[in-house]
Amino acid sequence: MIQRDDILSMEFLKKTEFTGSHQGMRYRLEGVSREEGKRLLATVWPEPYNYVTTPEEKKHRAEFSFDEDGVTDAVAWMNDRLFADREQWQDSCRRWD
Repeated sequence: MIQRDDILSMEFLKKTEFTGSHQGMRYRLEGVSREEGKRLLATVWPEPYNYVTTPEEKKHRAEFSFDEDGVTDAVAWMNDRLFADREQWQDSCRRWD
């Protein structure tokens, strides 16, 4: 399970994106500008490929408030994806060839 402590601080997220992986699922958190203000965009996709080379149809995204509560909500969403799509992440090890 991904923990809030696994994600770097809001000060880091204000400057650049954060990427990580857990049990075959890769993830990325980044700040994005919207008309209503800055938002936190969370993206998950299966290993082994990086964000740029992974086809868009394999990525799942959600937006959250750009604050500590948003990070907490993003971590909960990523954990939901981790358990809901478990087979997809478990099969990712076969793609390392």
